[in-house]
Amino acid sequence: MVKVYALDGITPVVDPTAYVHPSAVLIGDVVIGPHAYIGPCACLRGDFGRIVVKEGANIQDNCVLHGQVESELVVDVDGHIGHGAILHSCYIGRDVLVGMNAVVMDNASVGDASIVGAMAFVKVGMQVPARSLVLGSPARVMRSLSDAEIAHKQFGTRQYQRLTLRSLASMRETEALTREEAGRPRLTRAMTKPD
Repeated sequence: MVKVYALDGITPVVDPTAYVHPSAVLIGDVVIGPHAYIGPCACLRGDFGRIVVKEGANIQDNCVLHGQVESELVVDVDGHIGHGAILHSCYIGRDVLVGMNAVVMDNASVGDASIVGAMAFVKVGMQVPARSLVLGSPARVMRSLSDAEIAHKQFGTRQYQRLTLRSLASMRETEALTREEAGRPRLTRAMTKPD
């Protein structure tokens, strides 16, 4: 059962085509759009400001999304938020990848089709142009992205959109086996490949 908490009369909204892992926590003013994926142990705290995760976006395991009073944190369509990232009162543009353990701070805006590298620290108010590669702590725009780099990012996002469907169809809480069974199946590229 997903951990969903109403706060001050405001209840999180989850589109029925989205997948939210049962260990994720949604509090208050949180809106999860169609075909979105919210991973294990993600925490989306809409207890001061609104959090919006738009269509096809993924928020991976151990991410924290939070905001200031009366702010709106948006992860736009096809946003891809890597493991352990922290987003705070910011705007993540359409088709953006935020790398593992990166931090994007208040009033920062990451332009469409950009990549924020793993462990980058995007400071308060930074405005990242579209199609930018952003690295470092504090983060700096290093260069523009090529079409090939953006296409590679889009493939990864489609894999998570496929994972949303796989999870809705087959993920179930169960008991662990006590030993590996003979002929144990393996995950294959065909199973994870987006359509």
